[in-house]
Amino acid sequence: MATDDHLTRGQDVPPSAHVLIVDDDGQIRQLVAKFLVGNGLRVSMARDGIEMRDVLIREAIDLVVLDLMLPGKDGLEICRDLRKTSTMPVIMLTARGDDMDRVVGLEVGADDYLTKPFNPHELLARIKAVLRRSQASPQSITEPVRRHYGFDGWTVDPSRRELTDPAGVLVDLSGGEFDLLMALVESPNRILSRERLLEVARNRTANSFDRSVDVLMSRLRRKIERDGSETTLIKTVRGAGYLFLPRVERR
Repeated sequence: MATDDHLTRGQDVPPSAHVLIVDDDGQIRQLVAKFLVGNGLRVSMARDGIEMRDVLIREAIDLVVLDLMLPGKDGLEICRDLRKTSTMPVIMLTARGDDMDRVVGLEVGADDYLTKPFNPHELLARIKAVLRRSQASPQSITEPVRRHYGFDGWTVDPSRRELTDPAGVLVDLSGGEFDLLMALVESPNRILSRERLLEVARNRTANSFDRSVDVLMSRLRRKIERDGSETTLIKTVRGAGYLFLPRVERR
C-alpha cells in the first residue's frame, strides 16, 4: 500500500487534498504520512529540496509540510524559492521553538508554523485550516450573488479569494495575508487589536509575544501601499492595533 515517496487510501475513498511531507527523518515521514492518510488525505514524501522538486513536477500538490532543518538547502531557502513561482500553502516544521525562527519562516512566505515534537492531530487541524484559507469553499463558488469590496481603486473578491489592484492586475496573497485583509475591509475605520487580527489570520488564539501578525501586516502593506505612493491605507495605532483608513464600498 505504501512506498517511501507516495501513500494513498483505497479507491473507495473520495479524492481529497494531496499533501507533500518534506523531512529528512524517515521515521517522521512515515508516521506523519500514515496518520494523514488514515484521516483521508493523499500523501507524498520527500527527503530534501531536490526530491521535493521532483515530486512537484510529477504530482499536483495542494500543500507542503516542510521541515526547517534539511540537508543541502534548508526549509527557509526552499520556501523562499517556492514563493518566487507559487502561492502553494506551506506549513513549516522545526525542532527549534525560537520566536525569531517563526518570524523568519512567516517572512519568507510560510502560511503556518509548528514546533517539533508536535501532536499529529494539531498538524491535521493546521493543514485543514490552511487549506480552507487557500481554497474557496464549494458554497462560496455556487453563491448566486458574489460580494465584492472596493477601496482606493482596489477590489477584493472573497469568494475567489482574489485581490485586484487599480490597474486590474491580480495580486498574489498568502492565505494569512488575505484573511488579514478581509478582517480590515470588513471593519474599516475601526481599531483592530493584534490579538483579534491574529485569531482571524492564523485561526488560533494569539499570545502577547507572537509577532506573526506584525510580519503578515508588513507583507500586506508592501503589496497594497506601493513604492512612491503617499497614500497610507493601514495605520498603526501604538499600543492598540491597526486601523484601515480608506472608505470601503460593498458591491
